[in-house]
Parts: sequence; structure tokens; C-alpha cells
Amino acid sequence: MATGNLTYQPARAWPIAVMLALMMLVNFLDKVVLGLVSVPMMRELHLSPTEFGVIGGSLNWLFSISAVLGGLLANRTSTKWLLLAMAAAWAVLQLPMLVAGSIWGVIACRVLLGASEGPASPVAVHAIYKWFPDEKRNLPVAVLHQGSALGLLVAGLAIPVITAHWGWRANFLVLAALGALWCTAWLFLGAEGRLSTRAPGSHDARVPYALLLTDRTVLGTLVGHFAANWILAMTLTWIPRWLQLGMGYEAHAAGRMFALSVAISSPLSLALAAVSQRLLARGVPSRRGRGSFVAAALACAGALIAALALPGLPPLAKFAMLTVGSGMTLVMYSIGPAMLGEVTPDAQRGGILALSNGFSSLAGLAAPIVTGMLIESAGGSTERGFEAACLACGVMLVACGVLCAFCLDPQRSAARLRHGQPHAAVCETLQNPG
Repeated sequence: MATGNLTYQPARAWPIAVMLALMMLVNFLDKVVLGLVSVPMMRELHLSPTEFGVIGGSLNWLFSISAVLGGLLANRTSTKWLLLAMAAAWAVLQLPMLVAGSIWGVIACRVLLGASEGPASPVAVHAIYKWFPDEKRNLPVAVLHQGSALGLLVAGLAIPVITAHWGWRANFLVLAALGALWCTAWLFLGAEGRLSTRAPGSHDARVPYALLLTDRTVLGTLVGHFAANWILAMTLTWIPRWLQLGMGYEAHAAGRMFALSVAISSPLSLALAAVSQRLLARGVPSRRGRGSFVAAALACAGALIAALALPGLPPLAKFAMLTVGSGMTLVMYSIGPAMLGEVTPDAQRGGILALSNGFSSLAGLAAPIVTGMLIESAGGSTERGFEAACLACGVMLVACGVLCAFCLDPQRSAARLRHGQPHAAVCETLQNPG
């Protein structure tokens, strides 16, 4: 299949997508490890829930800035070498956690790790888009994020075992070794894609960022990504502790429950991405096949997550609702970038993907802290505080889903931006969404 001036090569493209999925596996192991060692770590370092929430959010202190800078750099440099440099930094930055003995030592490690991880997802998506044409992008990006899900699954099964046998700090040595292993493989197997969405003989005209950043589809995607990242950051940081101290599971059982949650939510998000891609293949316009589809997913997920606050629900029902709801939000991570790629010129795609990731990381900064504060305000009850956080998050997801339903129209946005029309801004009027 020809796209632009080069040919789509699935036999070469898919191994690259798998390598990048493995990179995201390592990336999410790095992210989730803190939540899974929260109980022994908080006990050893004498941390309150709010202090632990600050540590959980510290990963995002420089995340948004580095995401934007890395994405803009990806517009002008090889993604192969940029990804290699980032992954090498992750491996090195695990090592200080072996000796960190205070809250500020841990925070310093997490802030630096977040700075190096900030550009990972947008640069990886940008790299994949150099191998796949627009109409085939939903699925490979969903596979990329299955690497993230697999990382969570591995973490839930392995980290409690490592902690039980060698202590919570040993996990960081294992993560450093895994990062080094991926870097070695990528050095030899990684490559730069050359596929372009431009028509033969056309110019890849840039669009002023003032127009891009006020476009209805871009803004809707930013909002949806923010909401999806809120529930992701909240669960990565707090769900292991909620399972132990809120639901009453011991550490190993909580790890298995966490892994089960991933084993359910991961195929769900992949299936939703595949349904969206099939709709596009049948000729459904991207406003419905991508925009309305992801808006409905966010709203339904919000209703499920908010319902955790209902009194009298058995623990397994709460677990199932949180698992399915959070799994539905993950589709935003595959369809959202696809919509941005549909709207944005190739030469600016890395920067816009990074801006979206950087904005969503603000949710990652706030969600763990807000959840910790709600737990403290509930008298230290992890169960009641976490469920209050789920209610707030669910309301946000429903509101964002409604807003996205009006805003997301990639084909219309792309046509207007090509002509430089400034009135493609801020969802225009809600009274005339079409």
C-alpha cells in the first residue's frame, strides 16, 4: 500500500511497534513500582498519605515540560536515538532508589525519572506513525499501550514477590537491568520510519500553533487525555494500597488482584481500538468512528467509576466497576493520538503529541495528591477516601465525555486548518456541533 512517496511495509513496521510496546512495558514498570511498594515504603520512611501522594505526583513535576521539549525535538531529530537516550536514563535513575533514605531523596529520584520519561509516549507514537498510514494507526498505537498494560500485569505479579524475598528496594535494581536490556536490543533492532501522509509532490505546510492549539478537535483531545490520565495516575499510585488496606487483601493477593485488573482492562481497550478502526475501514467518518466513539467510552467509564461511592456494594463489585471503567478510558491513548495525527501536519506532529501528553501529565501530578488528601480527610480511611476520589474522577470523566462529543471532528478540523481558518476554534458553538 502506497502512502505519500513511500510504501507501507507491515513486515518491518510491526516488529518496530512490538519493540516500542516493550519499551512502554519498562516505562510503566517504572511508574507503578511505587504504588506496589507503598505499604513497606511508607512504614520504613514514616510517610503520611499526603506525603506519599506528593511522592506519587512528583513524577509529573517536570513531566509536562520535558514532554513538550522532547516532542518538539522529535520533529527535527531521529526518534531511534531519542528513544534510546531516554530509556538509558530510566535505567540509570533507578539506582539511587537503592539507598534513598528520606522523602526528599525519593522525590529527587522520581522528579528526574519523570523528566526523562515525559517524552516517551508521544515520541513512541510519532515513531510508529512513520511506519503506518493514517487509516491503520489505531491498532498499532493500541498495541503500543498494551505494552504499558503488560508492564502493569508483570508488576502486579512480580513486585510483591521480589519485595517479600529481597525487600522493596530490590525492585529498582531489577528495573535498571530491564531498562539496560531493552536499550541493547533497540540499539541493534531499532530503525527510523519514512512513511509520509503527504500526497506525492505536495508540501508539508506548517500550520500556526495558535490555530492548532485553539482547534476544536485538538482541544477536545487535550481534555479527554487529561481526564483519562487522572484515573490512570490515581489507580497506579493508590489502587494497590486500596486493595490491601481498603479491601482487606494481603500483599500477594493484592498484587494478583492488580494483575487481574490489568488482564481484564487491557484486552478491553485493545478491542475498543479495533472496533474504532473497523468502523473507519467501513467508511464511517472519523467524527463518529473516532470522536463520538471515544466520547461515549469516557462518559460510560465515568459513570461506572463514580458508582463506586454507592453504599452497600460488595468488594468484588467495586473491583469490577473500577477495572472496566478504567479499562474503557485507556482507548483515549490510542484514538486520541490518531485524531491529532489526522489534524496535524507531519512536521508538527511530534510537538502536538507531546503538548497533549504534557497537558495530561498535570492530571498525573494532581490526582495522587488529591487522593491522598481525601484519604486523610476521611480520617485516614483508605476505603472511604479512595471511593470519594473515584466519585470526583467519575464526574470529571462524564463531563469530559460530553464535551468531547461536541468537539471532536478530525476531518472538519483538518480541512479548516489546511486553509488557515481561525474560526475552527474552541468547539465553535455547542448549538451547532456539526
